[in-house]
Amino acid sequence: MKLPLTLAIAATLPAAVAAQDLTPVTFGTNWLAQAEHGGFYQSVADGTYAECGLDVTIISGGPQVNNRALMLADRIQFHMGGDMLQAFNAVKEDVPVVAVAAIFQKHPQVIVAHPDVTSWEGLKDKTLLIGDNGFTSYYQWMIAAHGFTVEQRQPYTFNPAPFLADTSLAMQGYLSSEPYLVEKEGGFKPNVFLIADAGYSSYATTIETMASTIENSPEVVECFVDGSLTGWYNFLYGDPTEADKLILGANADMTQDKIDFARNMMKEQGIVDSGGALENGIGAMSDEVIGDFFQKMVDAGVIEADVDWKASYTLDFTNKKVGMDVKG
Repeated sequence: MKLPLTLAIAATLPAAVAAQDLTPVTFGTNWLAQAEHGGFYQSVADGTYAECGLDVTIISGGPQVNNRALMLADRIQFHMGGDMLQAFNAVKEDVPVVAVAAIFQKHPQVIVAHPDVTSWEGLKDKTLLIGDNGFTSYYQWMIAAHGFTVEQRQPYTFNPAPFLADTSLAMQGYLSSEPYLVEKEGGFKPNVFLIADAGYSSYATTIETMASTIENSPEVVECFVDGSLTGWYNFLYGDPTEADKLILGANADMTQDKIDFARNMMKEQGIVDSGGALENGIGAMSDEVIGDFFQKMVDAGVIEADVDWKASYTLDFTNKKVGMDVKG
């Protein structure tokens, strides 16, 4: 019989830790378990959360799951946000969601192209397959900042077959997903362009919680953030074996080679450990970076200029260099 995740982990903890009165906390991710969630699984697996007093349960998101809604309904305490645009929209809609850390310094959204496209500018000669969510967000920035056009965009159906069959197409992707799929199914290595490297300056994979949680349980927020950041250092630079096992157990479609590919891409492209994280630790955020991204979204017509963007986050729980000693 397979033990529930929290029971399986508790059985592996030192007796002194397991005997503590731990505060139960639930963290909802925004997609199925994968390497991009690895640091959180790492801190469950190795007892880092438990060491500061939390019994953390991770529940996966997915196509039919809205974990953010569960947080709004006070059924879970923390949620994995997408990028800061979601946080801005929460403020716009008067929803008291606050980002307390940003795991990804670079947004992992990419444009995937055939080998003949050797530059970002070269994408302007292609028809781009972009989904509806992307069209209303980062593609509007691509139009405003880089001169891409509405006409060259076609809807992306999350099926790479048209791209594989037609060299006149490029398509949206996630750094660790579509490029891997193209290599496996297409038999060639695509050229991959991070929108972050072209100036899309949002943080991504944020830790969100409710303003009321920050007010009523700041010690819980601090423990969860510190534990998560330590977990990310251990996942990237330590032994991630047990975290990998939890990810594989939580997602039947996940394989070890996909996890390894994603972890390598995150390290190679500086998705987690770059920018402000190099000085202030993984999870770092700054007013300057968030303000810059907000202005870009205003300029692109994606968000209104009168939104109180500074209400979308707090720096009270990050920028403390937590876990940096793991990296060495």
